[in-house]
Amino acid sequence: MLELKALIQQQIESNPTIELEQTEPTIEDRQKEQEEFDEEFERLSKLDDEWRDYMAQSASYSKRSADEEERRRFFFDSLTAEETLQQHLLEQLRNSEMTEEDQKLGELIIGNLDEMGFLTSIPEEIAGNTGLETTDLERVLEDIQTFHPVGVGARDLKECLLIQLKRLGKENSLEWRIVSNHLEDLGKKRYPEIARRCGTTVDCIQRGATFISTLNPKPGQIFASDPNNYVLPDVMVEKIGVDWQISLNGDQIPHLRISNTYKDLMAQQGNKEEVRDYIREKIQSGKFLIKSIHQRQQTISNIAHEIVSRQKDFLEVGPSALKPLTMVQIADAVGVHETTVSRAISGKYMATPHGVYEMKYFFTPGYQTSDGESLSNTSVKGALGELVSKEDPKHPLSDKEIVDLLEKRGIPIARRTVAKYRNELGILPSNMRKSF
Repeated sequence: MLELKALIQQQIESNPTIELEQTEPTIEDRQKEQEEFDEEFERLSKLDDEWRDYMAQSASYSKRSADEEERRRFFFDSLTAEETLQQHLLEQLRNSEMTEEDQKLGELIIGNLDEMGFLTSIPEEIAGNTGLETTDLERVLEDIQTFHPVGVGARDLKECLLIQLKRLGKENSLEWRIVSNHLEDLGKKRYPEIARRCGTTVDCIQRGATFISTLNPKPGQIFASDPNNYVLPDVMVEKIGVDWQISLNGDQIPHLRISNTYKDLMAQQGNKEEVRDYIREKIQSGKFLIKSIHQRQQTISNIAHEIVSRQKDFLEVGPSALKPLTMVQIADAVGVHETTVSRAISGKYMATPHGVYEMKYFFTPGYQTSDGESLSNTSVKGALGELVSKEDPKHPLSDKEIVDLLEKRGIPIARRTVAKYRNELGILPSNMRKSF
């Protein structure tokens, strides 16, 4: 929707024959606007009277006390822009006791940190590219590794965790040994193997792993702001009475027409042929754009109506009731090719009582249960996730056991499909989910 609005604006600016339709407000619209204005004006008048009374009673307004002025100054000073990781580190660098030369090296190192706080180029590489001494860069890097956030400036995950353990005074601890020598086994939860190599019990390794999990593997993430991605739904679905109604978000799309001025110019006989050709080309281009927008809206409307008619259970219950649906089914019902459906729903969104969803979300293959009921992949994944969430942590369910449990619910599914869905849901294999 946002991209379409940008495209239309671009076409309006480049094609002089296209103009926005100007709609005259109705008498009812004018009356409603006047009533809203009168109501707002009355509210503001009362607010103004109240403010004047307050000003008259507040003799100290124009002469703030020193404490009030200090609080006011603190308030405005607190309104700062969001700080980046680099800015945060550079501020600490400037306040450190490093020499001017070392601070320059520090700036260079900070410039080579990624948004998670890890060093993207090791000191040897930086030295090779700049002609500086590796030993000097190493020395300054050690100082930067003492900065906040703890763990920043590490070359890899192991060094990041060790920096944090060192700050906590655990250089001679079991956790230090685990991170230093058995990090890969720790990631795969091979606690018995780690215990054997460390000469201790599995319970001790479990406690050590629990403590290590409290460390921050991405120290710079607290400064990494998530991008704000906005979407405008093309379709709104709401229940009116007992029926589900859809409406297109047409208000967001400017209404276009071909300018009468250029139509009149085309009708004039005195214009040169190249002028007439230029105007004719622009008018044809404008007509094509207007026709394409109308066709787009009609296609989306037809597809949305079919989706709503086939996914009423989803609208009533939620994602667990999503039915299997293919683009071929919708294409046959609408009377277009399935590639047209694919293009039409690409990047389009539908607002439902359960949230805003991409329209392609409603297209998913599925399974036929033993009772003859159709279940979508989304519903099956939800059932799988529910089983894992309720399992015994000391005896997690294997993929084969999940297959058996789903079959008892009437959902026939292959073991490899369970493994695939488990990976898509971010669920680890049973041996890695086990708690000792």
